[in-house]
Parts: sequence; structure tokens; C-alpha cells
Amino acid sequence: MSRFSRFGNDLYSGRRSFDIVGRRKTFYLISVLLMLLSLAGLFGRGLNFGIEFRGGTELRVSAVQDITDYEQRARPIVEETVPGETTTITQIGDSTVRVQTGEMEESQAEELRALFAEEFDVPVESVASSLVGPSWGETVTQRALLALVVFLVLVTIVLTLYFHTWKMAGAALVALVHDVLFTLGIYALLGIEVSPASVIGFLTILGYSIYDTIVVFDKVRENTEHALDTKRTTYGEAANVAVNQTLVRSINTSVVALLPVLVILVVGITLIGPGTLVDLAWALFIGIAVGTYSSIFIATPLLVQLREGETEIRRHDATVTTRRKRSAERSSSRSTTELDELQGEPVDAEETSGEAVPAGGVAVPSGAQQATGAGAGGRQPHPYARRGPRNQPRRKRRG
Repeated sequence: MSRFSRFGNDLYSGRRSFDIVGRRKTFYLISVLLMLLSLAGLFGRGLNFGIEFRGGTELRVSAVQDITDYEQRARPIVEETVPGETTTITQIGDSTVRVQTGEMEESQAEELRALFAEEFDVPVESVASSLVGPSWGETVTQRALLALVVFLVLVTIVLTLYFHTWKMAGAALVALVHDVLFTLGIYALLGIEVSPASVIGFLTILGYSIYDTIVVFDKVRENTEHALDTKRTTYGEAANVAVNQTLVRSINTSVVALLPVLVILVVGITLIGPGTLVDLAWALFIGIAVGTYSSIFIATPLLVQLREGETEIRRHDATVTTRRKRSAERSSSRSTTELDELQGEPVDAEETSGEAVPAGGVAVPSGAQQATGAGAGGRQPHPYARRGPRNQPRRKRRG
């Protein structure tokens, strides 16, 4: 058995455990710091929306033989033709240059096509231009927000009916908001372009995050129901055991999901270049990672905190605590009694009717003291000393 498998078995059996619920304030603090960092990125630097959302013109120069220094060669041409516009120049694959800039007239687009064809030594037909209006991006945004609202409403209803409490649904929704906000903050801080593919990725990570949270919550419900019946552990302790039992499973699931996304992301950045695949991979990679964290360290501790205020849970925890105190007191009293029985009580010499009592508490008759040959000074002979005639000095033989 591997070390990681043994570690998972120890967590599931309870031989090893992390106090995740008990240290929830620490994880709350970490999440608050991450949220503040995300908000600083969102309101400070802002999101880098793609051309589909802000509108503009995109030109692609294909079949370029010499693509070295493509940005330094293309940017002066754009700035001279349409000055004052924000321009993004990227490489796609091994032989394509993509130029995204603001809206322009048809004559300006045709002029740029001719200039790019001359600069990169390709036919004019290899330079394609397309005009993207901002209305398309606004439509995508509105539909995405509508899908998000419908998703959250359905998740709330399903979780409330499945777990028979709205507090589990509330904790799961907080974890979802945490995941989306953190992902958007990373996009803003790193300057990753937000495209329609990114929006699809945001909606996808919501589904993954809620799936992982439901797996953990299902084990929490099983453990806490058993705890409420047996009255042996508190609600928080039972929930913490559930989190530890599902910890390795959540990590394994996340790693399996992250590995192919990571491969797509690396290949897309190094070989393919910016595009739909990379935009989707960025959202999935960040969302899956933070979704695993929130399911373990945010959703379950928050659920425990919400339910610990219920009257039933408070009574249950008080009963468990009282039973433990009584059991500890009985164990302490039993240990004291057994110790007294093993050691025995010291016996007074006056109550033994002339019997001498040593420090150990065992009475020795006075006659036994004389039999052992104790002198007036109370000295005792060595236990292995010879007694009787053998202990007398030998007589010398006469001539």
C-alpha cells in the first residue's frame, strides 16, 4: 500500500485527523484576504474584456514565414492608421498574427490589410478582417447572467429539498460566490482576456464546485445523524470527521480533473496561442482549484457555524459534554479507589497489640524480631548470613 493510500485510510478510520472545523476562523481569514485581493484587482485594474464584449476590428495575418518581432512590426502600422485606439497583438500558432483594435471604417480596414500584407510578405488574401459590434457581447453577458441566476435558484431548491435544511444550501452558495469572485479577481490581476469561452468556463466551474460540495455534505449528513442518535460526539466533531474522510477523495478528484486542463493550458499557451481553448482552460483550472478549497475549508465549517445556533444542536452538544464530564469523574474516582486498595492504609503500632509495624505497613510480630537476632541497636543481620554452628569461628587442632 502506498504512503498516500495509507494516509487516506488513516483519515477515513479516524487514526489521523485535521481539525478543520475547529480552526475555521483561520480559513475564514485566508478567504477574506483572497477576496480583498480579488476585489482590488476587479476595481483597481479591472477585467480585460475581449473584442467580443467591447467591440472593434480584428485582423489575422496567416501563412507568415518570418514571424519574429511581430508585435514591433505590426504596432506602428496600426497606430499610424487608427491612432488612439487600444490595440492587442498576439501570435496564434506558428504562422498567424492576430491584431485586435477599435472600430474603424471599411477603408481603414482595407488599408491595414494592404500594409500588413506588405510588412509580413504575404498576399492580401492572407489578411482577413472582421468587424465585431459590442451588441453581440452585451447579448452574451445578459444571457450568461440569466443562466447564472437560474442556476443559483435551482441549486438552492434542490439542496434544500435533498438535505432538508436551507443552511446547507446557504453554505454551498457562499462557496460558489467565493469561487467565482476569486476566479474573476485572478483574471483581473493577471490581465487574462475575458471572452465568451471564459464565460462558459465560469458557468462550468459552478457545476464542478457544487458537485464537490454535495459529496462532502452528504458525508456530513451521514455522520451528524449518527452522532445525534448515539450522543457520543458533538455536531462539529462529527462534521470534522466527515471532512477528513472525504479529504483524499476530493483531492484525487481535483487532481484528475486538473491534469488534462493543465496540459491543454500549457499546450495552448506555448504552441497554439490565445484562443477559445486557452480561455476555457484558464477558467477551468482556476475554478476547479479554488472550488476544492472552498468545499473543504469554507462550506463545511460555515455549515457547522450556522447549525450550532439551533436549539437541538445546542442541547445535543451540551448532553455530550455533560456525559464526558461525568465519565471523566467516574474514571478519576475509580482510579483513586484502586490506588488506595493497591497501596493499603498504614497501620498504627499501638493497634497491633505489641506488634512492630515497619514503614511499608506490614505488621511484624515482636517475637519474630528476636528470632532474627536483632540487637539492641536495631541492627538486622544480613539476610544471607549463616546462622547457628556454621557461623561460629573454627577451632584450631592441637598438635
